[in-house]
Amino acid sequence: MITIFKSTDLGLEPMEALADGSWVHMVNPGAEDIAHLHEQFSIPTDYITSPLDVHERARTEREDGCMLIVLRIPYFEGDQADIPYITVPLGIILTERVILTVCKFKTPVIDSLAGGRVRGLSTTRRTRFVLQLLMAVATLYLSYLRNINDRVEWLEDKLQRSLQNKEVLELLKYQKSLTYFTTALKSNDLMLGRLQKMRLFRQDEEDEDLLDDVMTEIEQAIEMTKISSDILSQMMDAFASIISNNLNVVMKFLASFTIVLALPSVIASIYGMNVDLPFQEHRYAFLITMGAALLVSLVTVYVFWRKDWL
Repeated sequence: MITIFKSTDLGLEPMEALADGSWVHMVNPGAEDIAHLHEQFSIPTDYITSPLDVHERARTEREDGCMLIVLRIPYFEGDQADIPYITVPLGIILTERVILTVCKFKTPVIDSLAGGRVRGLSTTRRTRFVLQLLMAVATLYLSYLRNINDRVEWLEDKLQRSLQNKEVLELLKYQKSLTYFTTALKSNDLMLGRLQKMRLFRQDEEDEDLLDDVMTEIEQAIEMTKISSDILSQMMDAFASIISNNLNVVMKFLASFTIVLALPSVIASIYGMNVDLPFQEHRYAFLITMGAALLVSLVTVYVFWRKDWL
């Protein structure tokens, strides 16, 4: 799918045809779309196909007047997925005539730009566009990190009463997501450092200020991811012990309860034997036997309660 936008006096407007100074976004484009863009704007084909590889690393490349920037952006697959949050590549292709972005999946990063939620977005200012896109990516990372932390806190409350490994396995899923985030953020940071050395953003003071803000957001996301990952690792170890302890408490209660029930059974078994027994001729033999069994049970319960075994 291809969508085309262009900055006008009214803001960012969708377009029906390709034109100079526009922004072209492609979601999992087909071979015909790739060939058409290659023919009209002389864009190397691999610049478009590379970001469609989900394993593509963050990098930058120049060729024939075109520049390719590949970012790793966060992508939410759903709470029921094996890994709820992953990262996927987003390609930014800068030419003298147009700006192109390409991704295999539909992403909120592009939605925020196309929806006009980024102030001052211009499709004719290439470096400013890239910086604003980078800022949107960093903001999405921080938003997803907050979602992960909220989900982990919810699982933490459930784990305190759990006797199964289900919640621990849920935490493991988010631990994997944080690992993906850490790797992607570090590669984005290195790629941004290379762009700085190329002096891509050294054009005006506003771009330099925005670049500083982007780097601050990325560093904050990296630090927040590291802290969340460390806390989650320690939490998983702690709650594994808690689950084991909860199971021990249940087993202790069942063992004590079994002993309490076994004592009346012993007395009843003895007085059920076909031999001479004390009080067997007594008119209240049954009540005496039941009373003795109840008394022994109550004493046992009291002793177990004092020793915190029940």
